Amino acid sequence: MHPILLQIGTVEIRWYGVMIALAFLAGMFIGTREARRRGYDPELIYDFLLYVMIAGIAGARLYYALVSNPVYFFRHPLDIPAIWRGGLALHGGLIGGLLAGIWFCRKRQLPFWGFADLLTPSIMLGQAVGRGACTLNGCSYGKPAALPWAISFTDPAAQAPHNIPLHPTQIYEMAADFLIFLLLWNLRKKMRFEGQLFLIYLVIYAVARFILEFFRGDSLMVAGLFPVPQVFSVALFITALAAYAWRQSASRMTTSHDAVSFRP
Repeated sequence: MHPILLQIGTVEIRWYGVMIALAFLAGMFIGTREARRRGYDPELIYDFLLYVMIAGIAGARLYYALVSNPVYFFRHPLDIPAIWRGGLALHGGLIGGLLAGIWFCRKRQLPFWGFADLLTPSIMLGQAVGRGACTLNGCSYGKPAALPWAISFTDPAAQAPHNIPLHPTQIYEMAADFLIFLLLWNLRKKMRFEGQLFLIYLVIYAVARFILEFFRGDSLMVAGLFPVPQVFSVALFITALAAYAWRQSASRMTTSHDAVSFRP
């Protein structure tokens, strides 16, 4: 794959940044459409996009810096903002985006869980498109594989090992993300309580990411035993399931209370 789209002298335009921008635009398109359907002002999506873009990218980069090579980034702090070289961790982006969402909802007095459901398809579609950045850049690469669909990176600027057939883990996750997006898109009108779609997304993605990590060749390990993303996925899965049970229980109690209150 070829990370550099265009180079003029010493100025480089990389596919990584272009694909990340396209991911945000795709999310914005779906988000404004959902906002109209749900009775929200589409301008909210435009306003929120700026905050979530900053918080998501900052969270993704800081997570990557802290987990991948904290000593190096501590000694070279000016390299932290260099996202055009690759190195954005999705889990960190989720944390940053979540914090931005909580802050934005409080500022605009919006129901957090309802707003999260509105944005869930946008998040999933953005993730799918964003994986194209990893494919072109060579980051998030897979383990060596003797398979007909294995891919080899030959461009010197690619971050993956060169001239070695690898599992196309970027494409695996892109396909998984698109499938999850289609599932969520079909489920979005069938939810019974606010937050249900968002929490379903977290549970399904945690499982998908846990499985896909077995094929990754660049995973950082915890105590040399478990990949960091798998540990995070397990924590995310448990937390999302607990939140789902809590939201479901709260919804049933509210429904039951309303039924009693309005009994003829």
